Amino acid sequence: MKPCNLVSAIFCGAITSSLSAAIVSYTDLGLWSDDVVSAGASVATETFNNYQGFYPSSVTGSAGGIAWTAVSPGNFACDHGLLTTNTSNSPITFTFSPGVQSIGGNIFATDWYYQAVAAKIKVTLTDGTAYVGYSQSATDFVGFISNGASIASMTLVATKANTDIYATIDNMYLGVVPAPGAIALLGLAGFVSRRRR
Repeated sequence: MKPCNLVSAIFCGAITSSLSAAIVSYTDLGLWSDDVVSAGASVATETFNNYQGFYPSSVTGSAGGIAWTAVSPGNFACDHGLLTTNTSNSPITFTFSPGVQSIGGNIFATDWYYQAVAAKIKVTLTDGTAYVGYSQSATDFVGFISNGASIASMTLVATKANTDIYATIDNMYLGVVPAPGAIALLGLAGFVSRRRR
């Protein structure tokens, strides 16, 4: 192979590998869910309905076999299925164990009375991938799907000039991939069901 063709092949290979490991962001729950299921995962939902009142420093839970922990320098206030920071303009950081390939939620800003308010939100993942946009209501959705490294954390921030607002999440959605043993059993069951006597 000529040196210039070798360089081209290496360069094209580098581009292909970097393009194949990407994180895609979504603002539509239906599209995100369709793509999660198409990738062979199921969607588990954390509704936050089991949390009520004030929590110092962290909140923990699990959904679909994924353990999560939320931390905020502003502590937490939970009401009506909402998880929100208790100090205005403070971030909320979620960590996941094990890491996930897909994460999303109804992410927005609230006032002191847990009412949704229009504000700028920023959602940042472990690798620095970020979504920035305006949230208008409690039904706004932000989600991500990674086809490379797993997502170990997600940080939410809500801001509005000269206004005390609180980063808030409702209905956090996690894409849950079946364990390798479960996949093998499904494959075996398919093989056995197709086998003729």
